[in-house]
Amino acid sequence: MIADFRLLGPMRARISDVGVLPAAAKPRQVMALLAVRAGQIVTVDALTEELWGESPPRSAVTTLQTYVLQLRRRIAAALGDETGAAAKDLLATVYGGYRLALPADAVDVHRARALIDRGQQALAAGEDRTGCRLLHEALGLWGGPMLVDVPKGRQLGIECLSLEEERLGALELRIEADLRLGRHTELLGELTALTAEHPTHENLHAQHMIALYRAGRSGKALEVFRRLRSTLIDEIGLEPSPRVQRLHQAILAGNPALELVPTHLALSADYRWA
Repeated sequence: MIADFRLLGPMRARISDVGVLPAAAKPRQVMALLAVRAGQIVTVDALTEELWGESPPRSAVTTLQTYVLQLRRRIAAALGDETGAAAKDLLATVYGGYRLALPADAVDVHRARALIDRGQQALAAGEDRTGCRLLHEALGLWGGPMLVDVPKGRQLGIECLSLEEERLGALELRIEADLRLGRHTELLGELTALTAEHPTHENLHAQHMIALYRAGRSGKALEVFRRLRSTLIDEIGLEPSPRVQRLHQAILAGNPALELVPTHLALSADYRWA
């Protein structure tokens, strides 16, 4: 059996090259939550909360069982499983809930997390090119907002928020590695878009400032700082963090350390510009 579940964008679900994704909204939610937690027990309570929030109907458990049965029928059809036994093994009933027994590499979420972990390990070992390549590969698995075509209750909402934070963290690390590899000019377009999309994200703005400075555009780097400062004051009532203010002062002074110090030190809260 070959399974391919894609959640990082529009949802896709295929088993043995046959689509198994239901058209109805709530069965999609059930399949999505089981897939994002593939290999884990997803409790009946968690599934009930996902589907109906804090006010489930009296028939919630029975209705959930009906949705699971519908999913098993689709899986059985894809497997050519006339008895349904294999489908029950793949979408198993376990004590307190259900488990979708897929291998980790069958779900793009888990492939992305594995690549991010390997990329982080490579960067920690000083292998910037390898780490950068792995993070590029992980980020390439996103085809848009996670589960963009699936209704989301509280449980899927938590999963989507968590994955978005992981994606942003991996993106920052990948850009940091690109900067250390001297790719500042190639990053300018991407960072311009990212700072517009995340107007209060200080690390992305700091990376944009460094890339601009190294590309010989110190005036533009100072404009990025002024825009960030204005946005933070207007929206949050705070000044930029001390590390970003130190970076601003270093650009004003034309500090040569900007060209020599690895970006992870430039952005470190413990680093003090000379």
